[in-house]
Amino acid sequence: MATDVQVPALGESITEGTLAQWLKKPGEAVAQDEPIASLETDKVSVEVPSPIAGVLTEQLVKEGDTVAVGAPIARIDEKTSAAAAAPAPAQAAADATTNPAGPSETPALRGDEHAPVALADNDEDHVTTLSPAVRRAVLEYHVDPSKIHGTGKDGRLTKDDVIAAAQAQNAQPSPAIAPQAKTPAPEAKAPSPGPRPSPGDGERREERVKMSRLRQTIAKRLKDAQNTAAMLTTFNDVDMSAVIDARSRYKDLFEKKHGIRLGFMGFFVKACALAAKDVPSVNASLDGDEIVYHDYLDVSIAVSAPKGLVVPVVRNSDRMSFAEIEKTIADFGKRAKEGTLGIEEMQGGTFTISNGGVFGSLLSTPIINPPQSAVLGMHRIEERPVVKDGQIVARPMMYLALSYDHRIIDGREAVTFLVRVKEAIEDPTRLLIDL
Repeated sequence: MATDVQVPALGESITEGTLAQWLKKPGEAVAQDEPIASLETDKVSVEVPSPIAGVLTEQLVKEGDTVAVGAPIARIDEKTSAAAAAPAPAQAAADATTNPAGPSETPALRGDEHAPVALADNDEDHVTTLSPAVRRAVLEYHVDPSKIHGTGKDGRLTKDDVIAAAQAQNAQPSPAIAPQAKTPAPEAKAPSPGPRPSPGDGERREERVKMSRLRQTIAKRLKDAQNTAAMLTTFNDVDMSAVIDARSRYKDLFEKKHGIRLGFMGFFVKACALAAKDVPSVNASLDGDEIVYHDYLDVSIAVSAPKGLVVPVVRNSDRMSFAEIEKTIADFGKRAKEGTLGIEEMQGGTFTISNGGVFGSLLSTPIINPPQSAVLGMHRIEERPVVKDGQIVARPMMYLALSYDHRIIDGREAVTFLVRVKEAIEDPTRLLIDL
């Protein structure tokens, strides 16, 4: 008896997705709730589990196809044995068309980001599917995954495995250059104008990769924000000495008690929560001709993921402790890299914080995340000369940027909010006494 595998509910307002990768092939046995495919939505990648234990007998859609919620994408036969099941002739023909070079060519090495990348395990008779992060690393570093020993669970490849293999590959000298230099071919003796190009010079290659659904959505939302909001940015700088000193004094005790490192983000989330009490419009949103004010602060924290920027939400952050904020953000960062964030974790949010400083950014103008009305941009910390008590001294300084929707927030309110954040960071005691 065959059972259809349907596209699961993908979250509020999401009606379709793209089948990014098949994790199982026709003829392979699957356990109940075992993922058989990966779907890419506007926000995250979602795995599609098998509703029953059996054998995957048919794939009804191809990788890259758009599928609606509830649509069947595969069939599972709970009575068919794995040995008896085999890919349908049409499927085999499709596979041959997809990979005409034969099984020796790994799809990822051709630059197809959405192609299934599989690694044969030499110790066991099965195929291990690469995760999206590892697949992206394979494309980026141009290595053959079948020649890399995986150190992850069950021998799976990790991104660090790919990077280490690429470094080892680059460290190996090329044996072909020296002999060619000693015994040039006869035609190479002909004179030529100018210096001879070194091996590899003159090669001009291009690569076309289709934009992922997530990247397309990011592009659309950011452009809509520019076209819709009356966006303006105000700047300030902040002396990080007090926060750095507090972290230095208490980081060991904090980590011992809470099991998490004390970072900068906890201070900024708390500072924004304090400032939002004085300037509530920064934590508001526009709904038609109405302004919606929130008595809570749900902070969207911009996190870098393999396929683009995602913004999971730290809900009720104004009521959370430093440890709760740091643990939540650390968990978001880890799962963003693994591609396991849930859609519901990225919906909502009343205010955004983006930390470009972790990538070395000195100054930027962040873009509002609609329907929010403001976003705070953090940047790198560097020592700069400043005047303190009439003396020029070096201090660890950070530029702050607040982009805001001028339709809701006046310039005075935006500047006041940023000054309140600055005051709280330069004197963290204010965070304790609500001042």
